[in-house]
Amino acid sequence: MAKSKNLYICNECGAEHSKWIGKCTACGAWNSIHEVPSSQIKSTIISTFLDLPQKISDIQFLQEDRILLPDDEFNRVLGGGLVKGALVLLGGEPGIGKSTLALQLALNFQDDIKVLYVSGEESEKQIKFRAERLNNSNSNVYIYSETILENILRVSENMLPEVIVIDSIQTIYYSEMESALGSVAQVRECTQKIMKFAKQKEIPVIIIGHVTKEGFLAGPKTLEHMVDTVISFEGDRHLNYRMLRCLKNRFGSTLELGIYEMTSHGLVSVPNPSELFLNQSDENLSGVAIGTSLEGNRVLLLECQALVTDATFGNPQRAVTGLDPKRMNLILAVLEKKARLKLGIKDVFLNVTGGLKVEDPALDLAFAIAIASSYFENPINRKVAFIGEIGLTGEIRSVTRLEQRINEAEKLGFEKIILSRYAQKEDWLNCTELELIFFDKLDDIIRYYF
Repeated sequence: MAKSKNLYICNECGAEHSKWIGKCTACGAWNSIHEVPSSQIKSTIISTFLDLPQKISDIQFLQEDRILLPDDEFNRVLGGGLVKGALVLLGGEPGIGKSTLALQLALNFQDDIKVLYVSGEESEKQIKFRAERLNNSNSNVYIYSETILENILRVSENMLPEVIVIDSIQTIYYSEMESALGSVAQVRECTQKIMKFAKQKEIPVIIIGHVTKEGFLAGPKTLEHMVDTVISFEGDRHLNYRMLRCLKNRFGSTLELGIYEMTSHGLVSVPNPSELFLNQSDENLSGVAIGTSLEGNRVLLLECQALVTDATFGNPQRAVTGLDPKRMNLILAVLEKKARLKLGIKDVFLNVTGGLKVEDPALDLAFAIAIASSYFENPINRKVAFIGEIGLTGEIRSVTRLEQRINEAEKLGFEKIILSRYAQKEDWLNCTELELIFFDKLDDIIRYYF
């Protein structure tokens, strides 16, 4: 008999190779190729009863049947609740609170909704202890500590719960495969069978996934393609705030953001996060400016901090937290070229309070003013907000959702807004009671304040 030929699969992207190589040709990862026996390669089963193609006009479609979660922030990120039969992947760094969020979600469901919580990492007593700490005890939540996939699917089919939570996918083991626990083949096969079960029974399943040290979801890249929704739970473990971001959503937008505060009794949703990210002190400090960031459909007012000091060592230091370092270098270059600030011999440190990572270019102006404020040691009034993107020529550009940003600032008691002159064409600007000051160049704002 001919010897069966094994395949070599990449741990990072799931690409298949005919022989072992040191570097994956698909994703470029080193030492990520492992051998998988051909007996474990499952062939695709094609049904003998094929569905004929349909015209798109003949397809009857109603609105997705969703299950509302007892968490407004989670509902916001998912786009209005859990779609029946959907497979949701929840990822995050170790210790960030993924299991706490999932268990709290299961415990807060109404008593008429049956929830099955499967844990491959903790025993029933450990989960019970954590549930008592969360001060919730839904009588219709069933705890099942198991790692063998066949047993999990058998119990789920007998119970037929409305929602299933699996913590975590890397601990689930399919006994018919000889590969190690948590390997690419195991994760792929287990996820595929869970997805098939969820679609057939129309039961939404939330699976928790580990992340690598680089911050990516562990397992093959095809894992993210197989599931319907990918959610990332982010935040600094040393701070109390956590962010829930949607990276992929087949049933809604990926622009929404949920914000939680970690307390001794679990995670508490934050309906108005701008008040948390702003310092409650009325004292005006140098190196601090208030800007706005658009996270999904939600506007956040954030405190942009900067510290500019003389470089005590040979090379000036540049450090940033919460902002893209390339964006910081662009702002520094424009300030030095157009505003004549001698930043090339200074150490510059930037920070966004609250541990939030931002990408909105509307914060450019706030960071530039914070840097100039620390450079001149001249504090800025905390009742003034700065909204604008900075171009390479030093111009202040207008940003999107300007009306929503100004309304949020007015709601929080701000008195003055610094805007781009190009925003004057908006007709609704006359309706606001805030004082609006328009500039078209960054150097004009620097001269105006400093």
